[in-house]
Amino acid sequence: MKTVIADKIGSVAQHAQLSRELRVGADIPCEEGVLIAVEILNNKGTYNTLELTSGRQAQVKRGDVIVGALGHRKALFGYSGHLPEKVVPGDVLQVLNMGGVIGVCDSINASFGQPFDARVLGTVLDFPYLGERIGVPARAGAEKLDYSAPLDTRGVPVVALAGTCMNAGKTAAACAIVSRLRHLGYTVDAFKSTGVALRRDILAMEDAGARKTMIFTDFGVVCTTAKTGPAVTRTMLTRLAANRPDVIVFELGDGILGAYGVEAILREADIRAALSCVVLSANDPVAAWGGIELLRREFDIDPQVVTGPSTDNQVGRDIIRARTGVAAINAITDAAELGNAVARGLGFQVNA
Repeated sequence: MKTVIADKIGSVAQHAQLSRELRVGADIPCEEGVLIAVEILNNKGTYNTLELTSGRQAQVKRGDVIVGALGHRKALFGYSGHLPEKVVPGDVLQVLNMGGVIGVCDSINASFGQPFDARVLGTVLDFPYLGERIGVPARAGAEKLDYSAPLDTRGVPVVALAGTCMNAGKTAAACAIVSRLRHLGYTVDAFKSTGVALRRDILAMEDAGARKTMIFTDFGVVCTTAKTGPAVTRTMLTRLAANRPDVIVFELGDGILGAYGVEAILREADIRAALSCVVLSANDPVAAWGGIELLRREFDIDPQVVTGPSTDNQVGRDIIRARTGVAAINAITDAAELGNAVARGLGFQVNA
């Protein structure tokens, strides 16, 4: 065991409540969610920040000691990588995302350049036994995920936002909907069910007016999969519904076709039955058409409205309405209209 001083602590470690002065150990369990301290070995001109536990973005530079979590990532637009088979101090791994997920990079995005290389210093130790200097590896999350957790929405309406891919405007749409529902006088809770550790999106939902938010990393999941996706969705729906909001809004990170478990969630009959309204975000009219067809044919889901860059101007909106019969509303230019459409679909009162 040795002492290191952390310059920055990634948001993936939020629930560990770490100070900058850390005790680290050399015996590192090679498991997703285990917190490790690493030294950054290179500088980057792009994709060079770390989301801190405060939610702020801090620039990372060579020589910084940061805390992140072992994990994997399979992103369409971004770095992809896997969990190594073993980890010992001195190994060089890569920082896979801005939330602090660390693993072995398999594939890069040319727009972001090479990832940060990070020399492993050790596993961050937690001392749970009062009065004893027995350290155990610290882990991401406030609690372990219960894979058998039941789903009970207590009759609370649920709005789900799905996308055709990453960066399709899901979070902007979620925030527009949350904000409008709040303005209409409704209490809204929100969560993000799939993706890789990063609190930015749920923080944006809080800024838009969500009373309470959650994310999969609260349960120690640093990157969702087909195995974890349904369980975290059931858990967060049930937890938030227990607080009796008027409506729950949640974002399915990544695309419907992806590696983060969106398909697995939508294939679960009890989760589909809990969805009161589905909003599809799409980058272009072809993606909108394909996403609607996929939702209808594969999951028996008829989305209420399409948003995203495909609706940035009237041309796209007209094409989508003509070819699919689904309303197309832009979340940026017509945020209130989008929120009103969702509210009406839920049977809520909308003031003229």
